[in-house]
Amino acid sequence: MKSFSIPIIIFFLVLIAVYLFSAAYTVSETEQVIITQFGKPVGEPISDAGLHFKIPFIQEVNRVEKRILEWDGRPTEMPTKDKTYIVVDTFGRWRIDDAKQYFERLRDERSAQSRLDDILGSETRNAIAKHELIELVRTTKDRQPVRDQTVVDAPGNIGILYPIKMGRARIEEEIFAKAADKLIGFGIELLDIRFKRINYNESVQQRIFDRMISERQEIADRFRSEGAGEAAKIIGKKEKDLLEIESEAYKKVQEIEGAADAQATEIYAAAYNQNEESVAFYEFLKTMETYEEMLDRDSTMIFTTDSDIFKYLKRIETAK
Repeated sequence: MKSFSIPIIIFFLVLIAVYLFSAAYTVSETEQVIITQFGKPVGEPISDAGLHFKIPFIQEVNRVEKRILEWDGRPTEMPTKDKTYIVVDTFGRWRIDDAKQYFERLRDERSAQSRLDDILGSETRNAIAKHELIELVRTTKDRQPVRDQTVVDAPGNIGILYPIKMGRARIEEEIFAKAADKLIGFGIELLDIRFKRINYNESVQQRIFDRMISERQEIADRFRSEGAGEAAKIIGKKEKDLLEIESEAYKKVQEIEGAADAQATEIYAAAYNQNEESVAFYEFLKTMETYEEMLDRDSTMIFTTDSDIFKYLKRIETAK
């Protein structure tokens, strides 16, 4: 009898364990639980963390997030009010505010992301179509850019910011307000939505780049022109200063040479004017110097015998 009762006891213990295991469940700090019975929610959502119990095999545990979730929209091409096609990439944050309503309308996060794509994408497209491009890329309404003086003095509108009425932040608030109202009915609280990136359409992107390059090329040409003008001024001043220095140096050289020649003449005069022999010797030396400068081996000159330069030759002939 004892051997027969032991398996029965074990069976009942196993049955109780299975029952308790099926009835017990835990709720973490990051989630909330909705109990469903035959597919329909029963009671209120359970958000208190800890151990809880349900009717086994009949009721099911459905877990939904309690944390802030992220929505990352797909980059989409949209037209602005001024008929410029741009690619807009947006993102947002949201959380489940009413878990029961969320579960009844959407069931899971995948369906919620799909509904967010529809609502946020639609409101973003409507807002983009109502505003010009400058309103979407600018944030501060009265911002004054820092402009270089050369750009300020330049003709045209280089570096000038066109006035805006709203700006990107106000447009984001407009999208948020309209989308948040529509998401309340799904048990979703929209926390914020932002433009992550705004790019030009590929068909107009190259034209925009060409215009930007042209503007910067214009500024660069102006700088180069001013630089060339300054370089010409510097070179001209250098040439002028150089000529003045050379002229002053030549003047001083001539003065020094003149003074030296005058002093040499005085010395020669003092040396050779002492008597008739000194004067004759001086004339002889100067004549020899003149011969050396005038004549070489290949020189042929014809002078009269009465020439002063040959008077010493006459003396040589007389001496012979």
